[in-house]
Amino acid sequence: MSAPTFFDLRATHNPHRWYLPLTPAVCVGPRDNLFMFGGVGMASAITALERTCERPVIWATAQYLSYARPPSVVDLDVWVPAAGKYNSQARVISHVGDKEILTVNAALGARPSEISRQWLSMPEVAAPEACEPADHWRGGGDDLHSRIEVRVAKGRYGGTDAGDGGDDGRLLLWIRPRDGVAIDAGMLAIMADFIPGAVGNALGLNAGGNSLDNTIRYRRIVPTEWVLCDIRITGVHGGFGHGAMYLFAQDGELMATASQSLIVRVREG
Repeated sequence: MSAPTFFDLRATHNPHRWYLPLTPAVCVGPRDNLFMFGGVGMASAITALERTCERPVIWATAQYLSYARPPSVVDLDVWVPAAGKYNSQARVISHVGDKEILTVNAALGARPSEISRQWLSMPEVAAPEACEPADHWRGGGDDLHSRIEVRVAKGRYGGTDAGDGGDDGRLLLWIRPRDGVAIDAGMLAIMADFIPGAVGNALGLNAGGNSLDNTIRYRRIVPTEWVLCDIRITGVHGGFGHGAMYLFAQDGELMATASQSLIVRVREG
């Protein structure tokens, strides 16, 4: 039996069109104003691309344009303008009716090669079980955050302070989905959208942000229960911030890297 999926992407009679019904389980925000989590939008597009092209994603970049709110349905149209022997170039337009929500451009494929190396090492941190759990600042509810477990290895996040995170703008989080959801390309894309959550740690303020974009590059996905997300806010200026993330399996395998720009929002209190 296959592992449960984090979102309910459904096929149509057209192999290039998919759709995603929105429920609170894939949304975030105030309970009376929920919207689809940007990482879910990107992850669903990546999954649609992989299923349509029947190839793994190498890299994907999402431009976030608008919000989709439950109980609407997001349609995903896949375009493949170039397909070669080993790789394809493709894009997805995700929309609700005639309102475009996000656009994802990507390359997919794999080439025969026995070379597998990495030069970036996972930082030495305590195991997930030894780190304190974090709660999302909105608390409670049945939204996306209730379906993901987060533990803080370094820095301040979700009311948990593991210390030594603000001076270098770096936040280290162990993240895993609940209910046995597998770690795949889509799940890593959802985790990559946690970059804005590191802004408050970097600034030493009650702050976060809204993603403008996200780019994820996949190296090698391996079985793992937890993912160590090494998040680095590289700079903030003019109301915007920029950050990066390195996603490691528990055994130290570098699975993906991500980068993002965002609107910085400082909250009252």
